[in-house]
Amino acid sequence: MAAHDRISARCRESDVTKMLRYWKRKWERITFRLEQLTLQKRLLVAYILIMLLPSLLISMYIFKGQTGNAVEELKKNHEYSLEIEQINLKNNMETMKRAAERTLVDRELKDYLLDPNLLSAWELLLLNRQSLQNIVGIQYNNPSIERIRIYASNPATNEMLPVLYHESRIQQDTWYETVLEANEQNVWMFSRSTRELIRSRPGLEEDFNPKLSLYREIQYPQGTHVGILQIDMLLTNSFPNTFSPLQDEQSQMVMVDRDGEIIRNPANRFLETNGVDDEALRKQFALLKSNGEGKGSFKFTVRGVPYLGVYSYIQPLEAYMLKVASLKPVYDGINDARNRIIWANVVLLAILAIATYYLNSIILKKLHVLTDSMKRVRQGDFGIDLDIRGGGEVGDLAHHFRKMLRKINELIADAVNKQAAAKEAELATLKNQIDSHFLYNTLENIKMMAEINDQREISNALTSLGGMMRYNMRWTSEYVRLRDELTHIGNYVSIANIRFDDRITLVTDIPESYLNLELLKMSLQPVVENAIKHGLGDSELTIQIHAAQEADAMLISIVDDGVGIAPERVRELNSRIERGTAEGETKDYASKGNGIGLANVHSRLQMHFGREYGLRIDGEPGVCTRVTLRIPCLILNGGLTANAEAADRG
Repeated sequence: MAAHDRISARCRESDVTKMLRYWKRKWERITFRLEQLTLQKRLLVAYILIMLLPSLLISMYIFKGQTGNAVEELKKNHEYSLEIEQINLKNNMETMKRAAERTLVDRELKDYLLDPNLLSAWELLLLNRQSLQNIVGIQYNNPSIERIRIYASNPATNEMLPVLYHESRIQQDTWYETVLEANEQNVWMFSRSTRELIRSRPGLEEDFNPKLSLYREIQYPQGTHVGILQIDMLLTNSFPNTFSPLQDEQSQMVMVDRDGEIIRNPANRFLETNGVDDEALRKQFALLKSNGEGKGSFKFTVRGVPYLGVYSYIQPLEAYMLKVASLKPVYDGINDARNRIIWANVVLLAILAIATYYLNSIILKKLHVLTDSMKRVRQGDFGIDLDIRGGGEVGDLAHHFRKMLRKINELIADAVNKQAAAKEAELATLKNQIDSHFLYNTLENIKMMAEINDQREISNALTSLGGMMRYNMRWTSEYVRLRDELTHIGNYVSIANIRFDDRITLVTDIPESYLNLELLKMSLQPVVENAIKHGLGDSELTIQIHAAQEADAMLISIVDDGVGIAPERVRELNSRIERGTAEGETKDYASKGNGIGLANVHSRLQMHFGREYGLRIDGEPGVCTRVTLRIPCLILNGGLTANAEAADRG
C-alpha cells in the first residue's frame, strides 16, 4: 500500500512538473514577442494592461451580480404568476366539486338510477322537471362549468339529454376503469378533445376544446354501482391566465399531465416560434420526477437561446404547472449596458493611450531617428548623415554608429574598385585575344574560295562565323539591341549545326515591339551554349527563346527540350549563381573559351541593373531546362518601352 502511494505521489509530481514547464514555455513565447516590439510600444502595452484589465474585471464582476439579480427577480415574478394561477385552479376545482355534491344529493334521481322498472311518461316528465332541471340549473348558475353528465348503468333508465346517458356509451373510454377503481373518489383528468356521444349532424363527432374533467362513481346504496358522474370545465376557465388571449411575448405557461404530455395555449406561440419542443420539456420533467421536487426552477438552452423554467406541482391533478421565459432580453439588456460601459472605458483609455504614445514619442524621438537610420543602412543607403549630438545613452550610440558607417563606406569602396578592376581586366583580355583585321580578311578569302568551288555550305558557315566574330570583337558598348543578340545566337547555332548534323533547331517567339530592348552584350549566348552542351543527347534539340513583360521588368526565357535537369542540380546551380561562383560552369567555359559563364551573366546583370535583376534556372528531368533572365524594360536611348510606360501610368 505504501509503495502504491509513493508511485501515485510521483505521478502527481510529474503532472505538476509538466504543467509548470508548459506555462513556462508559454510565458517565454509571450516575453519573446513583447521583446520584438519597440520600446515605445512596450510602454504603451504596459500602460494599457495596467489600466484596462482591472477595469474589465471589475465591470464583469459587477454585471455578473446584476445578471444573477435580474434572473432571480424574473424567477420570483414567475413563481408569483404560478401561485395566482394555482389559486384560480383551486377555486375552479372547488366549484366543480360543489357542483358534484349538489348533483348527487338528489335522492329521487338516485332511486331512478337504481329502479329496475320502467317509468311512465308522466313519471319521466316529473323527473325531468324536478331532478334533471335542477342539474341543468347548477350548470347555468356556474358559467365556468361546460357540462354535467350522468352515465347510468341500469338498462331500464331512459336517456334524457343533455344530462342522463347510458353507461354503455363510455365503457370503451380510457378513463372508465380508472374511475371504477377509485371507488367514489374524485378522479381528475385532462382531455385535449371530447368524443360526442350522440352525433346529431356530420362534423360534430368530436369537440376539440381542451377540458378539465371530474369523474366520480355513483354507488347507491353504498357498495352498489349505479352510474358515473362527469363534470367538465374548459381549460380556458380552469386556467384563466394560461389560456388567456392576452399573453406575454417573452414567456408562456403550460401544463404537464401525469403522462408527461404538454398542454399549451394554441393562441400563445412563444415556445413554438422559438423552437422549444415538447421533447425538451419532457426531459426536464423526467429529471424532476426522479428527484421528487414539488416546485423549483431550471435553466436550459435551445438553439443558443437561454430559457428559464419555473414549475409547481398540482397534487390533485398529478400534473405540473410550468412557466417558460426567455432569458435573452435579460441578458441582452445587461450585456448592452455592460458593453456601453466597457466601450466608454476603452474609448477613454484609447484617448489616454494616444496621449501617452505621443508623449513617449517626444521622449524617445532621438532613439527613433537612430532606428530609422539603421533601417536605411540595412536597405543599402550608406550615405546618410546622422544629426544626433549630445550625451546620454542615445548620444553614445549615435557616435559609434557614425564611426561604423564611415568604416563600412571605406570597405565598400575598396571592394567595388577591386571588382571593377577584375571585370575590366577580364573583358580586356577577351577583346584583345585575336587580331580582328587579320581574321576578317582570312575568313573573306576562304569564303571566296568556297564560292568559287561551289561549296555553298562552307560559304554559309563562314558567313555565320564571320558574323559571330565581328559581334564578339566589336565591343564599342556594353549594351546592344535584343535583335542583335538574337542574330548573334542564330549565327552560333548555324555553326553548331555543322558539328551536330543539323540536330539543333532555334525558335524565337519575340514580339516586334520587344526587339529594340536594351540588354547586356553576350548575355544570351552563354545560356544557349550551355543548353547545347548539357541538353543535346542522341536526339534532336529545340531551343526556344521567349520574352514577356512583368510590371516594369522583362523576362527572357531560353528553354530547351533536351535531357532536362534534376531538382537537386537546379538548387545547387541557383545557389552557386546567387553566390556568384558557379564553380563547374565558369571553369569549363573559361577553359574552353566558350563564354563567360552563367554566374558571370548573373553578376553582370546585377552589377549593371541592380540586385532585383539576374538569372534563374529551373526545369524537369527528361522534359526541359529553362533559364530566365530578368532585365529592365529599357530601349537604347534609356527610356521605358510603351508597355512599361502604360504599366507605370496604371
